[in-house]
Amino acid sequence: MPKVDWYVEGVEYGNCNCNHSCPCQFEDRPSSGSCEGFEVLRIDKGHFGETDLSGLKAAVLYSWPGAIFEGNGHIQAIIDERADAAQRKALATVLYGGETDEAATHWWVFHAMSSTVHEPLFKPIDYEVDIEARTARVAIPGVLESRGEPIRSPVDGAEHRVRIDIPNGIEFELAEIGNASTKASAAIQLDLKNTYGQWNVLRHSGSGVVHS
Repeated sequence: MPKVDWYVEGVEYGNCNCNHSCPCQFEDRPSSGSCEGFEVLRIDKGHFGETDLSGLKAAVLYSWPGAIFEGNGHIQAIIDERADAAQRKALATVLYGGETDEAATHWWVFHAMSSTVHEPLFKPIDYEVDIEARTARVAIPGVLESRGEPIRSPVDGAEHRVRIDIPNGIEFELAEIGNASTKASAAIQLDLKNTYGQWNVLRHSGSGVVHS
């Protein structure tokens, strides 16, 4: 059981190298055989014990040579440089699966399935997101740039809307899916173009997803 009471709630956006119907969400193998991508979170409210986490941002870069469950991955957390020492320690703990029940969150799984855990970076995170519009812009100087937009019909260019509903998931209950592109040059490098984009509200605690 987790020893520290913690909770984070906010808006998450992510981009991976799978196609727009990411097979990983359906317990299938990644589209191209490997799995790589990132996620970013704006914490609207949250705490780790007595440490307030509200208003901070954080991101996670990840990469696996095959499916996540096969392991041997790399992960790296990027934490808002505005965080003080206690907040930095708290977010690093949570993002690397600490103080969390076994397999209760995707962060726990990411850490457990990674043989290389890079030290977290502390950077300014510029993050704009609109779940309903399926748009996002992320800039982490010297590390990452990403943009997300709606999927558009190849016939007439009209916006296409699709969602993934996972009632018993370990990351989200409901996510909007779109088109995204990302370049990253940290310990984990990314060059993703027009692949799976994900927008969702995230509510996590040490016991897993907190259902709305």
